[in-house]
Amino acid sequence: MLGFAGSAQPTSAELGKRLVDKLVRVTRLSGTEDWIYLHIEVQGSPQAEFAERMFVYNYRLFDRYHRPVASMALLADQSEGWHPSSFGFEVLGCEHTLKFPTAKLLDFAGRETLLQAEPNPFALVTLAHLLTKATRQDMAARFAAKWKLIQLLYQRRWEKQRIIDLFVVLDWMMRLPEHLAQELWQNIDLLEEQEQMRYVSSVERIGIEKGREQGLQQGREQGREQGLQQGEALALQRLLRKRFGAIPSEISARIAAASLSEIEGWFDQAIEAGRIDDVFGPTAH
Repeated sequence: MLGFAGSAQPTSAELGKRLVDKLVRVTRLSGTEDWIYLHIEVQGSPQAEFAERMFVYNYRLFDRYHRPVASMALLADQSEGWHPSSFGFEVLGCEHTLKFPTAKLLDFAGRETLLQAEPNPFALVTLAHLLTKATRQDMAARFAAKWKLIQLLYQRRWEKQRIIDLFVVLDWMMRLPEHLAQELWQNIDLLEEQEQMRYVSSVERIGIEKGREQGLQQGREQGREQGLQQGEALALQRLLRKRFGAIPSEISARIAAASLSEIEGWFDQAIEAGRIDDVFGPTAH
């Protein structure tokens, strides 16, 4: 077992256009210090190649840093039957497998009362996720749910910075029309006066609103780039299958982890290449 002893600012491990989330220094119960990578992947929709992508990220991180890598998945999709947990292969007596733990937010549906009573901050965020999904078509219901969560947040009596950090998360997840958002701020003002606690000042409120707009813009830009990358990857795979037949798993993994510019370069080469190895180099196929 491992106990957290602090964290360090990592050098970003760039995998195409993707970055390692966190490098954490831990202390084992024996007292021995060690470095490991915690790789957390958040997935919002079922994807056939997700487990393979986890596998690719894990071995590329180890290859780059030569440190133990703990890959974990947070599944925020709405498919009850989708629970990816491993990927690997066996060939000629050589076996390579990655098994990774997952937390599926949908599994907590129906346990909202327990989540409300749980003091762990992540329980509040999980509850916010479930309520956001449940109120997608009903902004009045979302307003009521968000107000309830904010009241729960204030009741925890946590330190100010934790309150603000979680408030920002709730505000980003459970977006409201402007007139309801303003009404919610009025409720918060009254709550802070009644409880004689001031967490969200006017300056912090401005920062939250600006951060929300910046987050929306960044999300739109990242979504567009990810969509282009996935579309180009599918087009490249179709071209490769048409010209060369079945695609080796090693090459599929490289495509899944590649940047948009890499995929475009391979596509141009594949149009005139005589063999798939002329595009990607020798493989084990």
